[in-house]
Amino acid sequence: MERLGDALAELNPDEGEVATAELAANDDLLVKVFALGPGAELEAHEHPDSTNVFHVVEGTVTVVQGDDEEAVAAPGVVVHERGVAHGARNGTDDRAVFTAGLAPMPGSG
Repeated sequence: MERLGDALAELNPDEGEVATAELAANDDLLVKVFALGPGAELEAHEHPDSTNVFHVVEGTVTVVQGDDEEAVAAPGVVVHERGVAHGARNGTDDRAVFTAGLAPMPGSG
């Protein structure tokens, strides 16, 4: 039942590494957890048909949204509207963790 806790116990990325696990997926929703090692980056990308929500659950994640970026400390939530380029990086010396939820599920429409 406790998918996040179980995933976090397994995700221990090295410096510059992104580790990920799927927490939930169905026809309507995809939720993944991302663990960023120090200096790691999730490249900016977009989901033209889905809204994406980041929940920062551990550490501080520098969230990139379009031309803007902001350091978001846990607990924090950032909404990325459909079609807006977004990414994340860890500028700290500790692991940073966030979940990303997409709705509707990419490719479901």
